[in-house]
Amino acid sequence: MRLVLTEDGSYTLFNELIGEHYHSTHGAVQESRHVFLQAGLIHFLEIHSRSEKISVLEVGFGTGLNFLLSAAYCLDNGIQLDYCGIEAHPLDEGLLKAPNYGDYVDPVLWEAFLRDYPAALDKPVLIQPGLNLGIVPVRVLEFTQEGLFDLLYFDAFGTSHQPEMWTDEVLKHVCRFLKPGGTFVTYAITGQLKRSLKALGFTIEKLPGAPGKREMLRAVKGYLA
Repeated sequence: MRLVLTEDGSYTLFNELIGEHYHSTHGAVQESRHVFLQAGLIHFLEIHSRSEKISVLEVGFGTGLNFLLSAAYCLDNGIQLDYCGIEAHPLDEGLLKAPNYGDYVDPVLWEAFLRDYPAALDKPVLIQPGLNLGIVPVRVLEFTQEGLFDLLYFDAFGTSHQPEMWTDEVLKHVCRFLKPGGTFVTYAITGQLKRSLKALGFTIEKLPGAPGKREMLRAVKGYLA
């Protein structure tokens, strides 16, 4: 792993084994805010007129940046957040601290996240009142869960570096855990991804991408899917 400064002044990690960064080098924090917070969580809350509770499943928990920004927004707005991340290769605590995403959230949240991260790898934990986090350290096709989620953050490494994460089999598996009417959001958009999600009963929407990417994808699961 190598720490990399990105164009918005925030840091990301470069995974030398995979050959890719965990977040955009054009701006790690701004990408996460653009794709997962603004186009994902905030959009979902607005269109569903929801203001009390939301559940999120993330494929590719990684550094925890998407969780931290989502948690900060929910805490600031009095929204209960139940968050589950799938991560086959969890980062150790030293690497988790390295990008210092505590600069972008309340220090109390940052310290609670670092404190409870090891426990969250074993079972869901209450990080702060109204904020639950569980991280499931399994390969994505081994993931199982009884409940369904409102929102799915798909933040796997890109198709050129980790094509096995973007197959029809994986997409079908993870989308099983999304409620009818739930939202799937990712930084990427490809013809194959659109075809796969349409075959699963999703309505596809192309959106402007974060800096460095022309477009991104948001999709809503049909009620008959």
